[in-house]
Amino acid sequence: MVRKSEGNKIKKKMKRIKVRFNLSRGKNYMKWKIEYPSGEVEYCSPTDTQLTMKTCQLKNNKKTAEKIFNGEHKTVCAWILCEDIQVAYDKFKQLDVDPSNIQLKYNPRITPNWVLNKMTNSDGFKFNEIGTVDYKLYVTKF
Repeated sequence: MVRKSEGNKIKKKMKRIKVRFNLSRGKNYMKWKIEYPSGEVEYCSPTDTQLTMKTCQLKNNKKTAEKIFNGEHKTVCAWILCEDIQVAYDKFKQLDVDPSNIQLKYNPRITPNWVLNKMTNSDGFKFNEIGTVDYKLYVTKF
């Protein structure tokens, strides 16, 4: 779905759920930020919730990530798009993962892109399922 905004610019309406780690100072600092297509936003404490994201894609704004990598101030530049998300507040499931093989990482100060299993660039990769354990992301189904 496409809608017109001011001037001749055209904005696409978000159709998938957008998940990222919030590093903006304030009450939601260091929480998972979930943006739903409806416009609703939810913040989840990594230690009190577990996210299970389905049909996911890793996204990265390469230009912004490169600037951060080269020493500029951090700003939002990476997120996960997913078709569905489950937020568990108790009874967390034990993820069947091997952290040395399928942990996802993103820190543009170290590498300006998503990293999976020490691969240097996983930007744009798609996965069937990604789960969280505290502050970490794991691919649970390829």
